[in-house]
Amino acid sequence: MSSPASRFKVPNTLIILLFIALFVALLVPWVPAGYFEKGVAISLDSYRVAEHNIHIAWFASGKEVGLFNAPFEGMTSGSRTGSAIGVIAFILLVGGAFGVINASGAVDRGLLRLIAMTGDHPRLLLGSLFAAFAAGGAVFGMGEETIAFLALLLPLIRRMGYPPEVGVMMTYVASQIGFGTSWMNPFGVALAQGIANVPLLSGAPLRMVMFVIFVSTGIVFTLWYAERHRQLPQPTDGEDSASSSAVKHAAMTMADRLILAGIVATIVWIVWGVVAAGYFIPEIATQFVTLCLYTALISILAKRLSADGAAEAFINGAQQLMPAVLVISMAKGIEYLLGGSNPHAPSVLNTFLHSMGTMLETWPPILAAQGMLAVQTAFTFVIHSGSAQAAINMPLMAGLSDLVGVTRQTAVLAYQLGNAMANMSVPTGAILMATLGVAGVPWTRWFGIIWRFQLLILLMSMGMVAFAVVYGYN
Repeated sequence: MSSPASRFKVPNTLIILLFIALFVALLVPWVPAGYFEKGVAISLDSYRVAEHNIHIAWFASGKEVGLFNAPFEGMTSGSRTGSAIGVIAFILLVGGAFGVINASGAVDRGLLRLIAMTGDHPRLLLGSLFAAFAAGGAVFGMGEETIAFLALLLPLIRRMGYPPEVGVMMTYVASQIGFGTSWMNPFGVALAQGIANVPLLSGAPLRMVMFVIFVSTGIVFTLWYAERHRQLPQPTDGEDSASSSAVKHAAMTMADRLILAGIVATIVWIVWGVVAAGYFIPEIATQFVTLCLYTALISILAKRLSADGAAEAFINGAQQLMPAVLVISMAKGIEYLLGGSNPHAPSVLNTFLHSMGTMLETWPPILAAQGMLAVQTAFTFVIHSGSAQAAINMPLMAGLSDLVGVTRQTAVLAYQLGNAMANMSVPTGAILMATLGVAGVPWTRWFGIIWRFQLLILLMSMGMVAFAVVYGYN
């Protein structure tokens, strides 16, 4: 009989947010609202207590604040160039675009071709796959997709004599490192920057350097562990032969090459647009729509997809991001219950910021930034979704960074590193546990393997955050 502890399941993110909203609604009327004076820099000295506390009704009309109004108010807050409505439109369009790209099969064949090209050089194969999955995490937030790829790669890994946890490292771990060091992931860094009112995809050069450093470290660790635990290759069975045959015959067609070239060209276009032309959310979303239409056209001409199939793939891709949309709406709804994020309007959020700033005012900015990293890391034990954690934490962390002398770009960096790096080992992470289940690796064994690398990555993250503070990262 299973114990109560073994039956425990972390509630859905929306359920957690609903209870947080209820708690906030009960708490806010009892907490003094505050604001920061206009016309002067936001500081602890410019904080003032409002004349009246915020009253919250169950249902409200007009300018009143109501608990049941929170989802709608959260979803429709902001503008077309920022959170929430602009970011929601952005991630739905990008999600639909990647739905079409995935349905085309070009990315799958590209990875299989990579395996076929490097199959006789196992170390080159492992390193190349690690870099490829890290790039997937950096560009479009690859996470759940690594489970299917791991299932495909496991027979090949076993045939080369490597233990199954090596497959977890070069797929799931690589994707998380890519997510945490991404310069353009629309569901991570771009979302957090939008919420924090930081120019979209800004600060890319440092993140690109960080991506190379962290990914190189991950490759070195994976290769070291793989060679240390390699055994003589086992005789191939039917499954191994089938997998090997599928890899060897994964010939890429002209359609695959055109689609992959289109993805690379779009990435270059986005980087140029942000750096040289000042593109923001509307333009970047349109660039992804352009890539979607290009991919759909190639797929239709190559008879990969029908027109209806491409439309359904777009809908399915956008539909997969509806949970993120609802999470953003609820998170912004909680911000609405707190009085909003306007520093010059009375809100309980401003009161919390003033209190945390008072506590940290004697701390050097480097230590304050490390505290932000620690909060984001600890929060990952409860909320694993990068988009959910950005929606919940970034409004508070962005405002706090202004008070303690840390740039908002550094606050976004702390969010990225804290969320993604902790996801490598937290036992409450659904994707990690599913990946370990496919590999047949118990979590206790996995943690015994990964904790040293996890500690190294944490120290590297602390170093990057400290450098960002000293550098004045913006």
